[in-house]
Amino acid sequence: MLLIRPFTSSDATEALAAHTELDAEDFDFLLGYSARRGFESYLEQLRAHEEGLGLPPGWVRSTLWGAFAEGELVGRTSIRFELNEHLRTVGGNIGYAVRPGQRMRGYATEILRLSLAKLAQRNIDPALVTCRDDNIGSTRTIEANGGVLENIVEASDGPTKRYWVPTTVVPCS
Repeated sequence: MLLIRPFTSSDATEALAAHTELDAEDFDFLLGYSARRGFESYLEQLRAHEEGLGLPPGWVRSTLWGAFAEGELVGRTSIRFELNEHLRTVGGNIGYAVRPGQRMRGYATEILRLSLAKLAQRNIDPALVTCRDDNIGSTRTIEANGGVLENIVEASDGPTKRYWVPTTVVPCS
């Protein structure tokens, strides 16, 4: 069973370890984290960003939550409640990550599913979810959640697939 939830003070050790692991892959696990300011300050920053307060230039209202399986941090999700020009092109409404040692266990598919449900609660449907063209795992994850490919665009780090994914299930008639 996987759970996504806001990070708490007690998650600091695992979250910082995950941040280091993903940094080795040039991926920013804790978006906007600064070791100089510390984890407690980071948690305050995340709460403010969900309210749309203190956003850096180019950022939008969002959450960054941990994904936990049996109490262990296996990944994270970044859920963006609005899209600016950059996010409409290559970032999308949801960005997720799974720690290297936890991959190939279905966690990404479940993280995305739970993130889509959070957007549905805010009446955001469909969601834009993107991935690099060469990221087979994310392609499968997005398609497993009902993603429909709109197009492939050129981004600074290479071709990027843009998918529209339903956040709500439409009942059969």
